[in-house]
Formats: sequence, C-alpha cells, structure tokens
Amino acid sequence: MIAIGGTIGTGLFLGTGKSLAEGGPASMLLCYGIVGGIVYVTLLLLGEMATQYPVAGSFNAYATRFFSPGYGFALSWNYWFNDAVSVASDLTAAQLVLQFWTTWHPWVISLVFWVFLVCINGAHVRAYGELEYWLSFLKVFTIVLFIILGILVNVGVNREHEYIGGRYWHIEGAPFVGGFGGFARVFVTASFAFGGTESLGITAGETKNPSRNMPRVVKFVFWRILLFYILSIALIGLNIPWNYPGLSTRSTTTSPFTLVFKEVGSNVAGSFMNTVILTSVLSAGNHALFAGTRVLYGLSTSSPRQAPHIFSMTTPGGVPLAALIATSSVSVLCFGSSFIGSGVLWGWLQNIVGVSNQIAWLSIGLASWRFRKAWVLQGRSIEEMKFRAGWTWPWGPPFVVISVATLILVQGWSSVIPHFSAVDFVSFYIEIPAMVVMYVGWVVMRRPPKPTGQVGEQRPLLHVGCVGTRSRVRWHDLVDVQNLDLKRDEYEEVDVDRIDDAKRQKRLEGSAGWLWRLYYLVA
Repeated sequence: MIAIGGTIGTGLFLGTGKSLAEGGPASMLLCYGIVGGIVYVTLLLLGEMATQYPVAGSFNAYATRFFSPGYGFALSWNYWFNDAVSVASDLTAAQLVLQFWTTWHPWVISLVFWVFLVCINGAHVRAYGELEYWLSFLKVFTIVLFIILGILVNVGVNREHEYIGGRYWHIEGAPFVGGFGGFARVFVTASFAFGGTESLGITAGETKNPSRNMPRVVKFVFWRILLFYILSIALIGLNIPWNYPGLSTRSTTTSPFTLVFKEVGSNVAGSFMNTVILTSVLSAGNHALFAGTRVLYGLSTSSPRQAPHIFSMTTPGGVPLAALIATSSVSVLCFGSSFIGSGVLWGWLQNIVGVSNQIAWLSIGLASWRFRKAWVLQGRSIEEMKFRAGWTWPWGPPFVVISVATLILVQGWSSVIPHFSAVDFVSFYIEIPAMVVMYVGWVVMRRPPKPTGQVGEQRPLLHVGCVGTRSRVRWHDLVDVQNLDLKRDEYEEVDVDRIDDAKRQKRLEGSAGWLWRLYYLVA
C-alpha cells in the first residue's frame, strides 16, 4: 500500500492540470507513459538491491557503497532536501485545493496539516503505516471510481448530454500545446507525479520479511502505473480541454479529476473528489516527511558519518525525533504562497522536486550498474540473489542512466527558448550545481582515513601512490568493485520470516486458496 501511497498524490491529482495546460493531451499522455516506463525499470533495479541489502537510507546508501562516497553524500543531502520541499509542496497544494470552497486564509489549513503530520510521525512507525494504508485505500477506490465516471462522461453522461470522444484533441492548439517546449516541460511534472516510488527502498529497513515483500511490491508497480496513471491521464485528455478556464494560473490550479466529477452533473460529486484530493495531499505529505526523516537518520548513522550525530538519536519507540524536527522545519516555505501566489510557488516547488526525483532515479541506475558489475567480477552466481529482474540484464542500468540524464537536460527547454526565464531556469537546474558544490565540499573537508587493509576499504579521493619513480593521483573516489565486500549487510531470513512464509503457503493451499490469491493480488 505504501507503493501506491507513494505514487498517487498531488502530482497526479493537481499536476495533471498544469501538464494539460502547458503541453496538451498528447504531450501529457506520451510524457507520463515514457516516465512511467523508466520508473518501472528503475524500481526493478532498486528492488534487487533493497531485497539483498534492506538497510536504512536505501538508494542513498547504495550510491555511497557501490558507486562513490562523495556522490552518495551529495545525493543523500539532495534527496533529504527533496523530501523536505515535498512536504512544503504538499502543504501549498492544500491551499490550492481549499480554494475550491473558500479563499479565506488558506494558510490555516497548511498549518493544521503540518501540526498533524509532525504528531503522526512523532509517534511509533505503526501510526505512519496505519494512516498511509487507509488513505491509500481511499485513493485507490477513488481512482477506480474516476475511471468508470470518466468513461461515462466521455460517451455522453455529462451536463450537456453529448458524446465527447476525441473532440478536445482537435481544438485549436491541441493535441501538442506549445510545440517541443511544451512537450519537454511536461516531463518534470510527470517526474513530480511519479516521485516517491523510489522511497519504497527506504521502507525496506522497517519492513516485515523484506525478502518476500520487496520483490512483490516492485513487480506489481507496472500494473499500478498502467491502471492509475496511464488510463487516468488518457481520460483527462479526452474529457477536459487544455484551455479550460482556471486550469493552471499564477494563483490557482484546478484538478482535472474534480472537473470530471462535476461533469457528471453534480457539485456534490465535485466536492467529494476535492475532499479525496485533500486527503491525498495529507497522505503525500505524510509519506515525504517519513522518508525525509529516515534519510537524515541514515546520513547520521552511515560510515563515514555524513550528518551530525544528534540526528541519530531516537525515542524509546524508535522514532528519530531530531531528524523529524529538522525535516519538518523546511515546510515553512509553504507560507511564502501568501506573497507570490499559491499557483506560482507550487509550480516552482514542483520543478525542484521533479528534478530531484530524476536525480534519484539516475543514481539508482548508477548504483545498480556498479552493484551488478561487482557481483559478476567477484564470481558470485546470479542465482544467489534473493530477487533478480532477469529481463533487465544487462541493459537496465545504462538505459535508466541515459534516459533520465536526457530528461534532465531537455525538460528546461521552454525556460530558454523562445524567451529566457531566469526563475524557471533556476527551478529546473539549480540542483545540478548544488550537488557539484556538495561533492567538492565532501572532497575538501573529509580527511582521508588511515589505510587498514580491510576488504572493501574506500581509498581517499586524492590518493597519491608511488610506482617506481612515477606518482599516481586519483581524482575520483569511485568504489573498487573488485574488492567490495558484498557479504556485509546481506539479509538473512529469521524464524519470523519462515513462519510468515509457511503461514502464507498454508493459506494458498487451503480450500479458500483462490480468495487468498485474490487478496494478495489486490493488497
């Protein structure tokens, strides 16, 4: 359910309005389809590593361990900032959603949500999981209902009692709005919408029986993407024109989902959909705050440590309280919407988070590339892997790296051509130089440890060695995959896991086995 909760949120419910207005129905469908395919392959690669090594920090830890400690440091802090900004983005989205009913002090709902989310995440992790489960269930139910209503609206069950079909694909400006610039711009909003899927790996360290549950989750992500994203996007493009008034402006952003529900002919239906969107904002913020807190905790407990020790301190219930406070504090950005407009601020935050998501996917590809190389070079059989996406060998990692790098470079096209927009350009590309600065800062500030001769030891970045009378300088800190310790942190099944597996198998073999198969398929 966390897999669903991490993907269905403000990006889908609200971001599709911005995507439709800026790129048109065809651009939106193509971009979401392309990004969905990339995300699916990325999650399969992450699933391999997370099942083998379910550690705190997830792909940030994998980038440090398998690719480069300096890059892992920059990535981890970038992703923590991404989660913190995501909370701010979701609180800003709450203001936009509330404008459906009233414009009275929209920041109040953000403050109330912020306090609620901090309290939930300050309790035991079970409170987070329970809230996320039921909010996710509500969103799944609503998406299924939306698909049914979307089909009915298109064939004539609407206010005008007219068959719509593909009419809005042929109005002026459609189906590709804004040319290539509009098409490229949709990639970042699509990346924002799919953001959070990579957080599945972060939950691996606190998941029961990860050897079974992690592979099961990533395998079904494909069908969730196909059903909840592609089908929904197609129906939005068919039922809502790209130039619908108020769809995406400086001060407002209207959800296409709400508009489709209103088209059924009932304002009550529109209010119901808007209420669900408000709960999805709460769910997305809950998910981002949880993930950001765990990333900061992982930074403070990594070796070498990449964050102050105070962030590793936990409550008796195991909650990293200092990391929670630090992550939630960034959310005060949401109150800036009172001065520049909620729509504008949310658009900027959406760009920043979308690019950060892409950097995370790129990093998963890099870590997987080196992990697989180490596994093969050290002579370990691929049959030893607890989970292996066989059909992605060997092209999976390079595909993810190249495709995501291309998205990052081209999506800011509209901020440069035909007119340069400094603010938009910064929101698209600020994180790239920020990561470079953090990487260099790690290099300059970190003192190389004394060599111990242990297997898998990291060499210092500026390593000078003598071979005869010639000196050798290493200007990088890429991990030596031939000497990497692949046994460390490997998950070993415990008695609880074996009991859980036996219980599941007994259910499947019983007289109600087909019902249990249906349950496991859905839940």
